[in-house]
Amino acid sequence: MKKILLVLFLVLFQSSFSKPITETQKLAATCKVWGFLKYYHPNVADGSKNWDEQLFQILPKVEEAQSAEAFSLVIENWLTSLGEVKTVKLTSKKDYFDKNFDLSWINKNELFSKSLSKKLKFIEENRIQEKQYYVAYEFNSNGPPLQFKNEVKYADFKWTDKNLRLLAFFRYWNYIEYFFPSKYQMDQNWDKSLNEFLPRVIAPESEKDFDLAMREISIKINDTHASTNMPNLFEYFGDKFIPADVKIIDQKAVVIALKNDSLAKISDLKIGDVITKVEGKTIAELLKENSKYVEGSNEPSVLKNAYWAIFNGKTSTFEIEFIRDGKTAVKSINRYKYQDLKIQFPAQEKWKILDGNIGYVNFGGVNEEDVPNLIAALKNTNAIIFDDRKRPHDIMYSLADWLNPEPVEYAKYLDPDVSYPGRYVWRKSDEKLGKVNPDNYKGKVIVLIDENAVSHTEHSAMALQTVPKSTVIGSQTGGADGANTRFLIIKGFSSSFTCYGVFYPNKKEVQRIGIVPDIEVKPTILGIQQGKDEILDRAILFAKNGK
Repeated sequence: MKKILLVLFLVLFQSSFSKPITETQKLAATCKVWGFLKYYHPNVADGSKNWDEQLFQILPKVEEAQSAEAFSLVIENWLTSLGEVKTVKLTSKKDYFDKNFDLSWINKNELFSKSLSKKLKFIEENRIQEKQYYVAYEFNSNGPPLQFKNEVKYADFKWTDKNLRLLAFFRYWNYIEYFFPSKYQMDQNWDKSLNEFLPRVIAPESEKDFDLAMREISIKINDTHASTNMPNLFEYFGDKFIPADVKIIDQKAVVIALKNDSLAKISDLKIGDVITKVEGKTIAELLKENSKYVEGSNEPSVLKNAYWAIFNGKTSTFEIEFIRDGKTAVKSINRYKYQDLKIQFPAQEKWKILDGNIGYVNFGGVNEEDVPNLIAALKNTNAIIFDDRKRPHDIMYSLADWLNPEPVEYAKYLDPDVSYPGRYVWRKSDEKLGKVNPDNYKGKVIVLIDENAVSHTEHSAMALQTVPKSTVIGSQTGGADGANTRFLIIKGFSSSFTCYGVFYPNKKEVQRIGIVPDIEVKPTILGIQQGKDEILDRAILFAKNGK
């Protein structure tokens, strides 16, 4: 009886393993194997193989495979053709951060035979020990530390070429898989995104469908630094802008600034106008349709960056519904090419003293050479408000020497380990600022933030949080601290993402969360209409009474 059951089990197992498989299943598995070998296999990661060409050669064989057994055989033969992998002794012990790391698919993929899984695992355990050919991570003066290298750009790239479409998609997916430090924080599992978008890469309905698929998958990583751009993007959404800045509040677009007073006057646009519809669609409807194309680590970032997806267009005029002075009306307004906006940037004081002996610093306007004069002007104030809602220059170390009584750690960093792709290590050197200074500034330090504070701006807020008596006022920041690496996936498709992790000294994440204010204040429609800066007003009140 036992023998009969064993035979039946073997028959059922063989039948299950030989069942037909879909093209998406095969190509998803191929994508993962191709990327894994690119960064792990000693005879591939050293650049000795034309790895793009290897993909083009294996794809027809993958297409022919009609069962998991046949697919595994194709991949095993491919591995054999790459040459011997020698056993190496790995003794390095590192303080790994492994929330991103998961090579369990090697053993769990339903298309892989035990033999194939064993060979892939052996490659992981005996991975390349020399310099990587396709990726580097090193700090220098030539840009962000993460660099994707030696990738052929394909000057003759055509979207109709299935092989090149798959190559571009496979490259991007594996860049994120192995070198995006916040992969574990995505709303959607990265494997699920692979399976979701592959059909649109395999057989796109049009060039637009392929282009937007490449854009959409980059938005899935939930990073304010991340988006894929292509020349046709303006063709799809329009290359003309309105001459005003808006803020989305309660699913309405409120005019908060004019890019050009004269052009805004032509369309009778005024600060405080509440735009409720664009070409007959509500702002809520437009956000629902287009937010999948808009980068952002969190909701405030998406709302901030969604202006072009709501207001851009190809026509020079379009219709809006808006509210002014409590009355709803409909009118046509103008759009302009970006270069024709002739954006006006009004001059602003770098710092000043407000009523109550309160210093105010326009952080974005202060340069390194200004710091001694700033200190001299504000050293006797009762409080200083640092407006960190615009990107500041790199002046934190100079300011910290004055503001802090002693050196203090304010951040920890997470770097990719390119010798073990997908794994991350805590940077050994902790970031400290300040010096021993008993004559440091003794007044209150108040930091203003909102969704416009991203990356270096968030880093500056983190540094200011270490100052005694510091208080952060405003709303959630952009949630994308750390260097932004930009790269070309293939001709016509450029992209970017945050390339290392930034944490507080206690290892609390900044990515996606951003800087959390001590006192939350958000602008209101009424406040904007009344010409108020409600975040600054709240800061002044706190500076005066500590509440």
